Amino acid sequence: MKQGYLSQYFEGVAVKQLSAVEADVVHSNQHEYHGDIGLKQLFGSVDGIEKKKFPAKFVYLTDSEEEPVTDEGPDCFLTWYDARARSSARTGRSEYRLYFPTTTVSQCAAEGDLLVLGRLGSGLVLVLIAERESSIASQLKWLFGVGNLSLPGFAVRGDLEEESDRIGFAERVVLEQIGIEVIEPKAEDYLTDMLTQFGRAFPQTRVFSAYARNTLKDIAPADDPDAALMAWMEREELLFRTLERELVRERLERGFAGDVDGFLQFSLSVQNRRKSRVGAALESHLASIFDSCLIQYSRTEPTENKSKPDFLFPGIKEYRQHDFAVDRLTMLGAKTTCKDRWRQVLSEAARIENKHLLTLEVAISQPQTDEMRAHKLQLVIPRSLHSTFTAEQQSWLMNVRDFVGMVRVRQP
Repeated sequence: MKQGYLSQYFEGVAVKQLSAVEADVVHSNQHEYHGDIGLKQLFGSVDGIEKKKFPAKFVYLTDSEEEPVTDEGPDCFLTWYDARARSSARTGRSEYRLYFPTTTVSQCAAEGDLLVLGRLGSGLVLVLIAERESSIASQLKWLFGVGNLSLPGFAVRGDLEEESDRIGFAERVVLEQIGIEVIEPKAEDYLTDMLTQFGRAFPQTRVFSAYARNTLKDIAPADDPDAALMAWMEREELLFRTLERELVRERLERGFAGDVDGFLQFSLSVQNRRKSRVGAALESHLASIFDSCLIQYSRTEPTENKSKPDFLFPGIKEYRQHDFAVDRLTMLGAKTTCKDRWRQVLSEAARIENKHLLTLEVAISQPQTDEMRAHKLQLVIPRSLHSTFTAEQQSWLMNVRDFVGMVRVRQP
């Protein structure tokens, strides 16, 4: 196990696309994933008619739902066995199978969906099924470093300690979507200072974001806005998780004295803070980049139908001047992850036909980006994340530097 790599959480993974008989639990009596020799890396050998049973958590993921469908508990398991064990002594042949029970997740599965089996260090097997051609399916293939799945059988990886398996900001986002809580290294050098400055409470996001930027003195956003944005997001996440861990620890030590509702409310507040903060942090860091680059803009000013675009260039004043040339107006939405929520941007700033959306989401599927292009939505992705997309997609993507250059030329 190597800290900061996928091996910290997974002993190995196996990935394939589901066949019709593996996915159709209604009409197929198999209830089995077809095993192959590669799966022995995950589940080991079986001796004769021996069967190995593994506790499992089943998860079904789509782009359209914020929360996945999950099944776990005593009735959720996988059974690894040799279907030809009784005749293997005579024939010399083995046929490994992986039995699974009927679950809500298995009933969601369809032919062509992506199947990921992840053996966790605890012994639990995480069974992930991602909708066919979805962005989350593309992201899982990117995360675990598996490319071409056109061949039958599983693509298996047992060593997850290569440089491509290092966990950064983008990897952490995908891992948390599948329920893996990433353990961040503590920024102990800053904890005392944060407690001194902010007390034992979280400051407003804009204040915390400014603090995070101030800890990176050598960043030059005007010279390299792409690198600056990712460095600031990484640093803020590290600092936030360090402070969060300290404040949550203190609250848990005080206890809840049997107050179940109080505990649930506290837990929910922790999750909600994480979700709301990261989006606000992205907007704050983008604003700092635009300020450093002397770009004119307005933030969250209302346009038509009470919509409030994240950024308008050169500003709301020009937008409301109907004699100001439309081709010099620009709208930018900002979302750390977009999933199907990118469509929300389409209804904002009606005067501007061609919209822009900046996101930190990696490996968005080709069908999704094709649909964005059809709706005249241009994606802006930090340069370091472009490699997670296909070559065709990369030729269309815009990076932060390109976007800054475009709006600079358009401003008065």
